Amino acid sequence: MSDTQPGKQPGQSPAAADQAPAEAEGTTKTTVPAPAEPVDAGAPATDALTPVDPRLLVREQGFAGYLTDFKRRIKGGELGSIPVLVGLVVIWAIFETTTGRFLDPSNLTNIAQYIVGPGLIATGIVFVLLLGEIDLSVGSVAGLTAALTSVLAVKQDLNEGLAVLLGLLAAGAIGALHGFFFARIGVPAFVVTLAGFLGWSGLQLYVMGNTLSINNISGGVVQGLNNTYFSDIAAAYGLALVAVAAHLGSQLLDRKRRRAVDLPHRPLSEVLLRSGVVAVLAFATAWMLNQESGLPLGLTVFVGVVVLAAFVLKRTSYGRQVFAVGGGVEAARRAGINVVWVRISVFTISGFLGGLGGLFIASQAGVADSNLGGGDTLMLAIAAAVIGGTSLFGGRGTPWSALIGILVIQSIMTGLYMSGSSSDAVQSMITGVVLLAAVVIDSVSRRTQKTAGRA
Repeated sequence: MSDTQPGKQPGQSPAAADQAPAEAEGTTKTTVPAPAEPVDAGAPATDALTPVDPRLLVREQGFAGYLTDFKRRIKGGELGSIPVLVGLVVIWAIFETTTGRFLDPSNLTNIAQYIVGPGLIATGIVFVLLLGEIDLSVGSVAGLTAALTSVLAVKQDLNEGLAVLLGLLAAGAIGALHGFFFARIGVPAFVVTLAGFLGWSGLQLYVMGNTLSINNISGGVVQGLNNTYFSDIAAAYGLALVAVAAHLGSQLLDRKRRRAVDLPHRPLSEVLLRSGVVAVLAFATAWMLNQESGLPLGLTVFVGVVVLAAFVLKRTSYGRQVFAVGGGVEAARRAGINVVWVRISVFTISGFLGGLGGLFIASQAGVADSNLGGGDTLMLAIAAAVIGGTSLFGGRGTPWSALIGILVIQSIMTGLYMSGSSSDAVQSMITGVVLLAAVVIDSVSRRTQKTAGRA
């Protein structure tokens, strides 16, 4: 067998053999790629193991990136709170045009007071809706809490502060009882809370006895919930300053953490822009409140509850568990989440906030009566959560939905009253149309997300 290599003539040097094909007439030199560098098995394959979602890189593209991402979100059905915010602006514009005084500080302050009680109830409903369930008992729980508190404080001469505490504890215990029957026994939440709606309404009447209404104690705790104002202008402006500083600090801390682990993060300009928008809204609200009686205690409590609830749902492991259970019970269970505990705790929160909302409603009305929590209280609370953007199908929503939704509903009611169309029939019809529109948008959004492969 010959030792001659292919393409090499006898007596020809290796270098000449390499050049021969290239020098041959009518041939093309082909460059063979060099062998790849050996890969260190111990080195992390960063690009292969940590793929980066292109949607997270929009900030690096500036305004064009945000515009592209906005179009993608709209096409994918990720509407968020955009529809309801646009609707709120339209509602305010219409009623300001028709009445000429809808946006007066006095009217906006009244709206801010009226949204507190139903808004707190709606905040509890948001937690339940995130599980894809419903709580039909919150109106009755609100009325029972107010009745218990008034009977203990007025008829039994118990310290009113202690009576308030016992009433709220009872509301939380009722919610936990509903959660137990639902999560542990397996009774559908609709049935459990419907039974609670009937049963607690009856207990409310039994507790009040022959008394149809009980006046709040003059200068007492319950009366002060709705009638306490921090009249010093420094209170409203100071709270606005604290809110802006907290928002800015949270954004900067989040940016620092993401940079530390080489994750996409918001540029400093965007952080400052977002905080600037929050500052405008916060100080405009403070200015509006200071044109009247100052900062109301009720609004402070409501916003504080919303902020705390939003923090719990977004920043804690418990909040992630709630979203996980709402997204899929079996998947959450296999991930090691205690589904029973999450469900019971959510209904406990709903009951407690229902009771707190009932106390604010009693404070606003001046009495705890047998009708408190009845009528359209439940429907308005559920409508507020859904109108604000919380999905009826579970897994999507935020406590801010309760604030925005109840603000929309109360704006409609107040605007109709100022326009001379304050009949219950007209209000119910318009609120029903708005609620239906919100549910339709939610359903279409979910269908679009499934089509886009994001649900």
